[in-house]
Amino acid sequence: MNENLSVLGVFSLLSILAVGGGAAVLPETKALVIDSHHWLTEDQFRDIYGLGQVVPGPNMLMVMVIGYHVTGFLGALLAYLGFFLPAGAISLGASRLWDHFEGSPWRAALQRGMAPLVVGLMAAGAISIARTAIEGTMTVAIAIAVFLGVYFVKRVNPALLVLAGGLVGLVALG
Repeated sequence: MNENLSVLGVFSLLSILAVGGGAAVLPETKALVIDSHHWLTEDQFRDIYGLGQVVPGPNMLMVMVIGYHVTGFLGALLAYLGFFLPAGAISLGASRLWDHFEGSPWRAALQRGMAPLVVGLMAAGAISIARTAIEGTMTVAIAIAVFLGVYFVKRVNPALLVLAGGLVGLVALG
């Protein structure tokens, strides 16, 4: 199959599955991009994900970098369109339907039911990325320290704690 069509198909599928945002499909993105299609290595995926976290804009613009890696500019465009257009169209339709059922007990029940699903999918995404980044005792200790800092220290910007963890890792691990 043409690689451009594969890029469009993979990211269109992920778009439809992305309930709760792009982080919800990170494990499936990783499985498709690394295991099924062999477009990236685990290290490349982790680095692209990290890049998506630090650049301005939606972090899932990382799909464009993956598409570019596969087939160049056309791949980047197709990955972008595949990932954002289906979800955008579904969101538009769902929001109009959602407004129609305002005040309905059905709507409130659906909202309560979807919350644990979204949280679980986002946790699965975090675990998937952590598995590629945490290797050995030192990185486990750094990850725990940053987590505890983010969780308990409310007056410090979490980005600064993550940056500090990265610097400690750079110094400690060379």
